[in-house]
Amino acid sequence: MGRYILTPAIFQLLETTEKGAGGEIQLTDAIAKLLQTEQVLAFEFEGKRYDCGSKLGYLQATVEYALKHPELKDAFANYLSSLTLA
Repeated sequence: MGRYILTPAIFQLLETTEKGAGGEIQLTDAIAKLLQTEQVLAFEFEGKRYDCGSKLGYLQATVEYALKHPELKDAFANYLSSLTLA
């Protein structure tokens, strides 16, 4: 999952961006256009990246988050174990 802080110029670019991957307007395509007129900065982080634009990636992120959550991890791990034993 990503987070963006962009200038208002992105909205006009999104309106004129053609559909891309999956037949959807891609924010990354609009950001590439934004680079032609202004500086875009990024922050590279260390850690695991999940592709939450895919169904599998979203599920992986959700499951791994739940298994680390202090209130949910034990009950959720038991639930997953019950599914694999069935």
